[in-house]
Amino acid sequence: MKKICFDRLLPRDLYRPQRTMTFGTRVRAVFLFRKMWINGSTLRVRFLDGSSQQQELVKEQAQWWTDHANLFFDFNDAPDAEIRITFNENDGAWSYIGTDAKSIPQDQPTMNLGFLDGGTAAHEFGHAIGLAHEHQNPAGGIEWNEEAVIRDLSGPPNYWNEQQIRTNVLDKYSVDQIRGTDFDPDSIMLYFFPDSWVRNGTGTKANETLSNLDKAFIASAEAYPRDTAKTAVELPVIETSGVAADIGSPGEEDLFRFSVQTAGRHTIETGGQTDVVMKLFGPDSQTSLIAEDDDGGVGRNSKIVADLVPGEYFVQVRHYNSNAGVGDYTILVSR
Repeated sequence: MKKICFDRLLPRDLYRPQRTMTFGTRVRAVFLFRKMWINGSTLRVRFLDGSSQQQELVKEQAQWWTDHANLFFDFNDAPDAEIRITFNENDGAWSYIGTDAKSIPQDQPTMNLGFLDGGTAAHEFGHAIGLAHEHQNPAGGIEWNEEAVIRDLSGPPNYWNEQQIRTNVLDKYSVDQIRGTDFDPDSIMLYFFPDSWVRNGTGTKANETLSNLDKAFIASAEAYPRDTAKTAVELPVIETSGVAADIGSPGEEDLFRFSVQTAGRHTIETGGQTDVVMKLFGPDSQTSLIAEDDDGGVGRNSKIVADLVPGEYFVQVRHYNSNAGVGDYTILVSR
């Protein structure tokens, strides 16, 4: 039995609504757009332990993504690094997904590489930049032989309980959490499954390198394109009307910045009929996530209320419907 990676999920994701659909053999890549980093971000990576050989292998495979995505990895000893890696052989291979890592205490790892078979490190870095397991796509055509899956994963070398198995293999993400492109069976985000696990008797093969579609997708407008990273638009901190903006094309990301001169409670909110998802980063950082919201305001508007210290802050806005959503909105920062 092959070792399998499992996702580290925050409590709110363990209770996410599920909807399983079958469309023959057509599936789509799974990208959790609400967990994406700001396009063009530099993510700091810290090794908590591990040999020099292990660390060099990880650096090599992490670069497979940054060769194509508009992201950068800075391997250093920063105590507040966004990605913190340990090599505990007794804890399997796992990673928190995307910006979920910012919710983890700084003295704890956000990724474990208990084994480094094949492209395991690259697979986990795929999670770290926001990719989820392809077999958990709600449009995936996999019909599981649940009895066989539960039996095999309950034993060596994984020893998972039934809830872990359902969370990491059998359950699907809800439709409104994902974006992606057509899937090919060579994706590094698809793990090996034996024939006995699926009802049609045809499992998947082990993929140890990024496929051509992996490379194209991570560099596309749906993920981290290199030619569309935006300069942040300055927002005033005022009590009146907001700044007009718009999502002109599906998957577009708008980026704003504002400065806090005096510590205190600030409100960042959108207005209008366009349904958007909003994230707040800072102070003085485009990767330190403070809060996110998609429906805290009036109607379908986003609203974040936070106590902020002096510094520069960044606001990322995306349409809730990543596949087709466009429209006008306003954004306002007040205190």
